[in-house]
Amino acid sequence: MYFGGCKSVDYSNKMELITIIIPVYNVEKYLRECLDSVADQTFPNTEVLLVDDGSTDSSGVICDEYAKRYPYIRVIHKKNGGPSLARNIGINEANGEWLIFLDADDIWNDKDCLSKLYNYATTLNLDIVRFEYQAVNENLQPIEPR
Repeated sequence: MYFGGCKSVDYSNKMELITIIIPVYNVEKYLRECLDSVADQTFPNTEVLLVDDGSTDSSGVICDEYAKRYPYIRVIHKKNGGPSLARNIGINEANGEWLIFLDADDIWNDKDCLSKLYNYATTLNLDIVRFEYQAVNENLQPIEPR
């Protein structure tokens, strides 16, 4: 496995760190929009783990570009093993007290998404938070789930 990106970020404040785990496999068409929505989050203490699951398109290159641009993004390149293995590798590499999974073809359209989830969980002393999503088409128009 190859680990890319900066490791100079101080993760010593684990109580507030949220690790975002994103399995990546052949999603070059959607990946930049996904990562831009993550980078736009207002929550101040995040770590992003991009687990490139052996992509054969330019997804791995895009991951590396974002890791160079943002010091809190790390990339793990591995042979294809499926999304469950990619998530498990992300869990093993996570430094955060909190974990959240995001698919590489999804976006967060609310810049305060992580802040709201964190505040909700800590205010109510929760261990797990589940929330809904809105399916959209390529023009970001709402559609019914399949």
